[in-house]
Amino acid sequence: MGSISALLERWKDLSIIWVDAHGDINTPSTSPSGNLHGMPVAFLLGLVKEEVPGFEWMKGLPKLDPAKIVYVGLRHIDFHERKNIQDCGIKAFSLHEVDKYGIGQVMEKALSYLGEKNPIHLSFDIDAIDPFVCPSTGTRVAGGLTYREACFVCERLSSTNRLVSMDVTEFNPSIGTPEHVSQTCDVSLSLLRCALGHNILNVQL
Repeated sequence: MGSISALLERWKDLSIIWVDAHGDINTPSTSPSGNLHGMPVAFLLGLVKEEVPGFEWMKGLPKLDPAKIVYVGLRHIDFHERKNIQDCGIKAFSLHEVDKYGIGQVMEKALSYLGEKNPIHLSFDIDAIDPFVCPSTGTRVAGGLTYREACFVCERLSSTNRLVSMDVTEFNPSIGTPEHVSQTCDVSLSLLRCALGHNILNVQL
């Protein structure tokens, strides 16, 4: 919420690629768990009408245009999240579309939808990746993006020369064995390197 709110003040036409197993678009009144980490998209879109202590700072800030966000890799959303996504008209590619079209075509479709000029922010929730690959996260869901699919997302966005920022979220080093933590950290660093221009045949760093 903090990073994207600040970015929207800097770039009014900011587009978002939101890679996640979950929609993160519940509100306090609809969330089954009450976890705030399942609500940031709802806050950014202005869907949260309740007074939430500690989030008064968001009043008056620019709101995210639902036409400027695309989900990639969804595989675990509840009824209210599904309804909010549909009601807002948000473009979403679930893991079904990734399986059907391949990550390459999904990213081309996502970029085509967002247009060719806007700056892009990538929000990459580590639980979008298969928990076998990234086990140190608190909301694991079976299945998920492969390591190479995850890297490709970052490589493709880097190649647009419009990627201005990136969040890697929900890596929790207190979960799992030291080996799990090290593995998840290594994957997270690989994503960042890919976003900064490192790919198999070309290193821009």
